Amino acid sequence: MSPASEMLKTTEAAVVSRVALRDVNRVIDEGILPEGFFTHDDGRLVLAAACTLISFYFESAKSLTSEERLFVIKVAVPRLRRSVSFELPVLVEVDWIIQHEYLTIDLAPFVRGAVERLGGLVRARRLVHSSSEILGGTPVVRGTRIPIYDVAASAAAGISTERILAAYPGLDAEKIELATIFAQANPPRGRPRTAGGELPTGAVIVSDHRRPRRKKAK
Repeated sequence: MSPASEMLKTTEAAVVSRVALRDVNRVIDEGILPEGFFTHDDGRLVLAAACTLISFYFESAKSLTSEERLFVIKVAVPRLRRSVSFELPVLVEVDWIIQHEYLTIDLAPFVRGAVERLGGLVRARRLVHSSSEILGGTPVVRGTRIPIYDVAASAAAGISTERILAAYPGLDAEKIELATIFAQANPPRGRPRTAGGELPTGAVIVSDHRRPRRKKAK
């Protein structure tokens, strides 16, 4: 099966489309995304090829009216339906220029961007391994015991690549990027809980400045 014909979770579609999750839900709820490009059969899923349309609709909002964007989507849909079985490199080579009266739109940059991000998502999935025998099933970087979400959280916190690599010698810059993609496409459910006032396991106090409480004025 071509990656373009795969059905993605809405969180995955948001990453490939480079939009917020609410925008993916919006194009479905408001009928912007045509029938056949999403399904509710097993949760809300979006056809990977549709990410081109989602990306185009929101990225072109400043230069095109809603009517113009919807027209482009209408014309592009048949081409996408014919192309979803193509491998990603071939999908980019399709003629994506759409013309109508004075309007000429080239969808190729949107297709190319979505294809590249979809390829990144596919590589990110391959990077991840989960087994009950390793950290109780916590997703880790394949071939290591490095938790994917720890790496992604470090990157999201602004920690430099150099510091992350120093902490996790089994990684490289590409694996850090792919871990981030995977975490964004598969956000962990809920928030981690910590016992009242206790530090998370492995945390170290670097400095501890305590100030005495001031006595209340009489």
